[in-house]
Amino acid sequence: MTEQKLQELLQDMTLEEKVNQMLQLAGGFFTGDMVAMGPMAEKGFTQENISRAGSVLGALGAEKLKKIQKDFMEKHPHKIPLLFMLDVINGLKTIYPIPLGQGATFEPELSKRCAQMAAKEAAVSGLHVTFSPMVDLVRDARWGRVMESTGEDPYLNSLFAEAMVKGYQGDQSDDLREPYRIAACVKHFAGYGAPTAGRDYNTVELSRHTLKEFYLPSYKAGIDAGAALVMTSFNTIDGVPATGNKWLMRDILREEMGFGGVLISDWAAIEEIIYHGYCADRKEAAVRAAKAGVDIDMMTGIYSEHLCNLVREGEIPEALVDEAVYRILELKNKLGLFENPYKDADAEKEKEVILSSEHRELAREAARKSFVLLKNEDILPLDKGKKTAYIGPYVDNRNMIGSWSVVGETKDVTTLKEAIQEREDGETALFASGCPLLGGELKLEGFTESVEEEPSAEECESMLAEAVKLAKEADTVVLALGEHRLQSGEATSNATIQIPKIQMELFRRVCEVNGQVAVVLFCGRPLDIREISQKAKAVLVVWMPGTEGARAIMDVLSGAYYPSGKLPMSFPYCVGQVPVHYNEYSTGRPHVEGKDKDRFRSKYLDIPNEPLYPFGYGLSYTRFAVSPVETDKESITGEETLQVSVNVQNVGDVEGTETLQLYIHDIAASVVRPVKELKGFQKVTLKPGQEEKVSFEIGAKQLQFLTENDRWESEPGEFEVFVGTDSSTVNGVKFWLR
Repeated sequence: MTEQKLQELLQDMTLEEKVNQMLQLAGGFFTGDMVAMGPMAEKGFTQENISRAGSVLGALGAEKLKKIQKDFMEKHPHKIPLLFMLDVINGLKTIYPIPLGQGATFEPELSKRCAQMAAKEAAVSGLHVTFSPMVDLVRDARWGRVMESTGEDPYLNSLFAEAMVKGYQGDQSDDLREPYRIAACVKHFAGYGAPTAGRDYNTVELSRHTLKEFYLPSYKAGIDAGAALVMTSFNTIDGVPATGNKWLMRDILREEMGFGGVLISDWAAIEEIIYHGYCADRKEAAVRAAKAGVDIDMMTGIYSEHLCNLVREGEIPEALVDEAVYRILELKNKLGLFENPYKDADAEKEKEVILSSEHRELAREAARKSFVLLKNEDILPLDKGKKTAYIGPYVDNRNMIGSWSVVGETKDVTTLKEAIQEREDGETALFASGCPLLGGELKLEGFTESVEEEPSAEECESMLAEAVKLAKEADTVVLALGEHRLQSGEATSNATIQIPKIQMELFRRVCEVNGQVAVVLFCGRPLDIREISQKAKAVLVVWMPGTEGARAIMDVLSGAYYPSGKLPMSFPYCVGQVPVHYNEYSTGRPHVEGKDKDRFRSKYLDIPNEPLYPFGYGLSYTRFAVSPVETDKESITGEETLQVSVNVQNVGDVEGTETLQLYIHDIAASVVRPVKELKGFQKVTLKPGQEEKVSFEIGAKQLQFLTENDRWESEPGEFEVFVGTDSSTVNGVKFWLR
């Protein structure tokens, strides 16, 4: 449909029709699972709202959505199709690693391929929009939704934001009409990843400078990549809820960032600005959100209940409604829905595409590359000639798809035990669960499920005794431990970021009888693993690895594939450190290593300042030597570039991949700068003894920051450049920008 035809359609719609385009309802309203009666009537929904709504969330399946679309359009006066949306976060049915795990790959192109895979499965299932990627910067492991981010670094997050958006939508903005493309929604705008005390939905207190320089770049990257939608966040910014924040949504998002797409609220976020204390009632909430430029009201009746009267009473201009509705119609047009309202929905294709061997193999590749080896004292890869006992609640468990895999099914997941038994050496392996995953200490709630274990003391003791017996018999023990998948995700803030107590007891008992223990750690966030790191011979972080996670784990444990992941988020020494991140400011009294008795320094009395494992850290099965940094000149002007290079050599006995990371430090500036900032990275794969030169190029653009003038620009002065294998590297030299 041409722009002129869209405008004509908009002008021909009644005010009620237009306002209902701004309403999003759950799929149950269209399948008979919900009715506009009882509790839902309190939201302000009427049968007319349902029959004229603009979009649907939470429904899935080609035949189901085609029927909903057909029935809906037959009754709609202008035959305007619905938009179908769903949280497709790390896969639809074929689940790849959680986003935090994807960040560990340091390979945005791989995440792009995974997003393409997810888009294909979603598209044939009838979906048009995914509420992904979540690009919120995260620094506090207490916040459960860190699992849905790619980590603590603005540069890395920005690369992944761009890659995921293009994976879902295609490289060009007009690719949405193409087969198997779905629209991406960048979320949560803005600063949602910095709740006070790591408590979900809590107040966000960020200076405008910190917000703009560290938190906003990843949203901007997603928008620049062409994201069709942006979602508002639940939190406040400068004391104003984001969903009603005109400065944030109009001045920053629309004007500064140039976003021209659809702005959608998070679930009931417009209503929640009342509970924040920002609005007295639903009518005022409608005014605030509309004036802020929120186009779609997700699952409240506030817009449909009040906007028509507000226009007629002159409190808001109809042009404000028209602006929002046109953006919604424009998105439907970009997807080609006016010509083909079913787009790619195809029941036969669903059978062919979903969980295909090609998709499973990609999920396996992504999982392998996401694993981070934190420690290895010559125990991994496993020796095939030795007897290995696989112990732990994750040995025979399918719950490794992550809490945001909302339609993924554990029945499609291979267990670790099954993956081991598929291998030639699997017949000699020993297996024991050792303990329940949670014990009786925790009850967990998911979106559609709840989990509570109530094992008896006798059952627990029997499981533990069996595990200890097998540990004694074995040469090596692989302990598969970690969080339950519902312990991370939305509304899962934790003040104690450790694995369940019952699993720690298993770990201690096994270590008492066998010193050759390798821990495979399942988690959705960085954890306090001091004791595990101290006692285990090896620690392999596998996150929530997805459908093919178990096979990927065995690929790595067996040595068929070498680990290459790097931490996208620091693992704290303990919870008392968080939020902890590598790119901090030095302070006026920086702690100096080796001077712990110097009292008047920024330090703790009882723990180190540094995390247990820093951002960018990760081992391989081999070792790499990195030469001192060299530059081709001592200074550059704003028009010149600096060549930075190192030689990296594999000094071990097997092939391996290392990720060389480039960090910058601006020594003196108009606004204080972080001690290090990631500005580039390169992966290099080397055979034993092989050496390769790795070079980076630095120009004035990489040296830009948000100056005291509130502009992105570089300032002349002295800089340090570092190249190493993680953010703690001190391998660097100085240069000048003239």
